Amino acid sequence: MGRYLPNLYGLLFLLVVMLILVSCGNNTSTPTEVLPTELPASTQTPTATATPFPPSPTPIPLAAMVNGETITVAEFQSELARYKTAQRETGSVLDVGYEKIVLDDMINQILLSQGAHQAGLTVDNALIDERWNQLVDESGGEKKVMGWLAENGYTVDSFRQALARSIAVALMRDQIAEAVPVTVEQVHARQILLYNLEQAEDVLAQLESGNDFATLAATFDPVISGDLGWFPRGYLAYPQLEEAVFDLQPLEYSAIVETPLGFHILQLIERDPDRVLDPDAGLTLHTNAINEWLDDRRNQSDIVISLQGLNFEQ
Repeated sequence: MGRYLPNLYGLLFLLVVMLILVSCGNNTSTPTEVLPTELPASTQTPTATATPFPPSPTPIPLAAMVNGETITVAEFQSELARYKTAQRETGSVLDVGYEKIVLDDMINQILLSQGAHQAGLTVDNALIDERWNQLVDESGGEKKVMGWLAENGYTVDSFRQALARSIAVALMRDQIAEAVPVTVEQVHARQILLYNLEQAEDVLAQLESGNDFATLAATFDPVISGDLGWFPRGYLAYPQLEEAVFDLQPLEYSAIVETPLGFHILQLIERDPDRVLDPDAGLTLHTNAINEWLDDRRNQSDIVISLQGLNFEQ
C-alpha cells in the first residue's frame, strides 16, 4: 500500500493551493457565509418514511364450501368440462341444469370423503401409490396415463388428490351399503296398468263382480300378465304402489292407484317376512341407503354455494 502515498500527498498539496487562491480572489467581495462543518442534530435525524403494506393476496374464486372444505371455480369448471366430454362421447344430451348436477355430485363426494375420515377409513400415500401403479400397468404405461391426464385437465398432483378422494368415497359407500340387511320382508305382486280412469274403474268393477285378477291382467299384458316379481319396500319407483300392496293380504287387490305412468290396480300374490335380496333389489336398497345418508349429512352440514351469477360456458 506504501507506493500510493506520494500521489496522496501531491493531491493534498494541490488542494491547499486552490483554497488559498480562492480566498485571495474574494477579499474585495462580501464575506462569504461560513458553512458549518456539521449539520444540526435535528437535521441529521433520518426522516421516517411510510412503508406501504404488501398487497393482499387475491382470493381464489370459490364455487362452494362444504364444512370448511373448498371447491374452487377452476376445479368446478374442470369437472364440468369432463362431464360434458363424457356426455358427448356417449351420445347423451346434456340434462337441463347440468351445472347443478355436477356441483351436487362434487359436494356429495366431499361429504362422503369427510364421512370416511370421521369413520377412521384412512387413505394413505401407500394406497394411492398402489392404485396409481395399477392404473399405469392397466393403461399400457405412464406415458399413456400422462396423456390422458392432460386431455382431461388433470395434473399429477390434482389427479392424485382426486384419486385419494375417490378411494375414500368408495370406502364410505361400502360401509353404508354393508349396513343394509341381506334379508328383508318382501312381497310378490302383479298389477293391471291402465291409461285412463274410466277404463280403470270398469276393470275394478269387473274384479268386484268376481272376475279373476290373473285372467284380466293377462288380457292387458299378454307377456308377463302384470307380474312384478318379488320386491322389498323402497324398490319401486313410486312409493304409493308399495304402500298399497304391502297393506294387502295374499290374493287381495287394491283400489285404483294413480301415478305418472297411469292407473294401477295391484294384487298381492304372496309375502315373505325374511327373504334374501336379489342383486337388483340389493343394489337399489344400497343406493337408497347412500342417498338417505347424504340427505341426512347435508342437513347437518355447513354448505355455502357461491356460483350465483356466474356465466357458465355452454
